[in-house]
Amino acid sequence: MTNSPIIAAARPDAEWWRTAVIYQIYPRSFADSNGDGIGDLAGVTQKLDSLANLGIDAIWFSPFFESPQKDAGYDISDYRKIDPIFGTNEDLDVLLAKAKSLGIRIIVDIVPNHTSDQHAWFKAAMAAPEGSAERTYYHFLDGKGENGELPPNNWQSIFGGPAWTRTTNPDGAPGQWYLHLFDATQPDLNWDNPAVAEEFDEILRFWLRKGVAGFRVDVAHGMVKRAGLPDATNYDHNMRELPISNLGREEAEKAVPYWGQPGVHDAIRRFRRVLDEFDDRAFCAEASMSPLPRLAMWVRPDEYHQAFNFDYMTCDYEPAALKKIISDSIIEYAKVGASSTWVLSNHDGIRHATRLGIAKENTPRPGDGIHPSDPAPDEALGLLRARAATAFMLGLPGSSYLYQGEELGLPEAWQLDVKYRQDPTIARTNGERIGRDSCRVPLPWVAGETASNGFNTTGESWLPQPENYRTFSRNLQEGVPGSTLELYKRLLKERKAFSMGSGEFRWAEHFEDKNTLAYVNNGVLVIFNFGPDAVALPAGEVLVTTQHDLTAENELQHDQVVWIKL
Repeated sequence: MTNSPIIAAARPDAEWWRTAVIYQIYPRSFADSNGDGIGDLAGVTQKLDSLANLGIDAIWFSPFFESPQKDAGYDISDYRKIDPIFGTNEDLDVLLAKAKSLGIRIIVDIVPNHTSDQHAWFKAAMAAPEGSAERTYYHFLDGKGENGELPPNNWQSIFGGPAWTRTTNPDGAPGQWYLHLFDATQPDLNWDNPAVAEEFDEILRFWLRKGVAGFRVDVAHGMVKRAGLPDATNYDHNMRELPISNLGREEAEKAVPYWGQPGVHDAIRRFRRVLDEFDDRAFCAEASMSPLPRLAMWVRPDEYHQAFNFDYMTCDYEPAALKKIISDSIIEYAKVGASSTWVLSNHDGIRHATRLGIAKENTPRPGDGIHPSDPAPDEALGLLRARAATAFMLGLPGSSYLYQGEELGLPEAWQLDVKYRQDPTIARTNGERIGRDSCRVPLPWVAGETASNGFNTTGESWLPQPENYRTFSRNLQEGVPGSTLELYKRLLKERKAFSMGSGEFRWAEHFEDKNTLAYVNNGVLVIFNFGPDAVALPAGEVLVTTQHDLTAENELQHDQVVWIKL
């Protein structure tokens, strides 16, 4: 057998975060213990055994802090308090204790780019005069134009519309403008103010002392803005974002003066110093940085431990593109001593069980859902491909993130009526963009038990489940050979048994052609057949396969993956 050179060496002594399979919980949609239609921490505690049975190593929670919930908890009004809709700080203590007993670490989401407009800091800023110390916690500026009637610059909100809102003075006269890269209820913090950094030092320590294993940092690439807040040049004449992937690092930093600025690395290093005060902790960046050499700068030894690999997540479903992104990822991260962090779905994107069933020319831009005017996805094809993509990902060295419900094969609830949708994108774009609610619908646990299929005992649900969610319920898959749930369990079991997260990886080009990919990791051969034709398999013990039945001819059909012990 001819193999390509090793591109990832074995690390049997790797830190836990280098190899962990981390399960993302979106708290309001996981499990509801009190029947009010919103998931809560007590509901998660009740279901922890099922996650331990799945075989995960850690849980990442989307925000559960006190919040007006204008952006599903990413608008925080108190960083030290659990929002009452999710429970209490004591409920988290109970969850942490049970998770520890099951060997599961807990990672929490921290949002340092912005707060809620209901946070005490912003309330104080609004009540204080122009030029006050309180206002320096945020970006307050005079407007342009004869009477300050124009925003300070041309920056646009990620949710649509201008990134600036004008205030009203106590006497009713128009006042200064404040910056919000997201909703108007989410004012951006000013990280040039040392007081902001000091506040976050203590916020991090508060949760680390409670026993959390680390943090996922929201909008990590946006915390620091370019000095002087100059106009951005990444917009067309309709103020729509233009691609910047063809720009060099310095060009990109100038074109988009609110993303990936050099000064953000100083803030990262400060975060890291706080984490290093505690044993065995880690944190992961949500840093939308391309290309990979630029992203790798975020996981240098004194910065983040991990950064989500969004280039991998959005990679085209075809062999050459996938092989390149995997090779580049492993090589670029290794240059700075980091491991790659693989992911296929999260709370901000279309679930990959549906995304992979969308024709390439119809794929919405990242962060947008499927609009009612879009062509319907092929969900059977999407699930077939999603199972294969997951099986291929979980054999790779490094850490993997799973999004709640993907172990059930849950599709996007793209049929969700607009009247139920709550994402601020919809209002800010007058319905032009549909938002992210479709990937956030509550999970089905027990088919037909209630209207919400066992999400709770009352059937209430903050977002209604589509009819087809019943067929994906966990109880219908538990112990059923070939089910997506059992596939995930087997993948995680064999991944751990062969230490593939810290394994020695090489491409197995002898088994490849233009429609297949293959690699070897710690003595396991992984083959991905993209099709259309079946491929013959080599001899060896089949550890796990996405294909329900390997034929007598031992052929792997299209859009299937197999793990073989060599």
